[in-house]
Order: sequence, then structure tokens, then C-alpha cells
Amino acid sequence: MVKLHESLSDRTVYMRYFCSMSFAARTAHERLVRICHSLSESELVLVAEHKDQKTGERHILGVGRFNKLPTDGEAEVAVLVSDQYQHKGLGTKLVRQLIKVARDQKLRRLVAEMLYDNLAIQNTLRKLGFRLRPVPDPGSVQAVLEL
Repeated sequence: MVKLHESLSDRTVYMRYFCSMSFAARTAHERLVRICHSLSESELVLVAEHKDQKTGERHILGVGRFNKLPTDGEAEVAVLVSDQYQHKGLGTKLVRQLIKVARDQKLRRLVAEMLYDNLAIQNTLRKLGFRLRPVPDPGSVQAVLEL
């Protein structure tokens, strides 16, 4: 995960976390433990990785997750993909898998909140059936998928 965060541009960090966040803050051990481990039935973390055939080293290319919300049957979705692998379908594959698991778990709705300027993820989510709707914060938009 540290290497994944090394690969992220300032723009990618801002688009994912809605603010600038230092590398040290993003890779603090306690934070990575919390976000990398699915500790309950209320969350799911998917990791896309690549194994280098020459060295055998594994590289995380992207992470997708959902967290079930207190609202019965709803979960919030988020995806983070290394800059090098953006616009190649990896984020779409991660979201598709999250949708499949959500349906298997009989969830009724997935939601995602993103910055209004994050057109790439908006387009990806639209292609997967999400509908965009405004939220009180004019800098953000929410995507909703009824399952």
C-alpha cells in the first residue's frame, strides 16, 4: 500500500480524499491497518495486484471498498487506482466486483460521493448504472445505484 501511495499524483489524492494529504499521513501505519483490513461484515476491501514475473514482487494497482451504512441495505463505495493504471478499465473492474458482492449480500443500494470535478469516476459510475444527484455541498456530487 505504501508503494501504491507513492505512485499517486497530488491530483489523484485530492480527488479521492477531497483534500490534500501528505504522503506521511496517507501511509501512517495505524491508518493503513484500519483501511486495509476488513474487520467486520460491514465492510469489504478488494485489492488489484500485479506480480512481476521477473522478480516475483507484487504491486498493488488499485483498491476498491464498500462500507455498509447505518441505513439498512446501503453501502458507500470508493475506489483508488494508481495513476499509471488509470483510464485502463481497472477502476471499472473493481466497481463491477463490488456491485456483484453487494448483490450477493442482498444490499439494496450503493452510493458514492465524489468531487464535482472528478469527471472520470462520474463517467465510470454512470456507465455502470449509477445515477448522479446533487448533495448540499456544491463541490460534491453523489452517485447512487439501486440494486
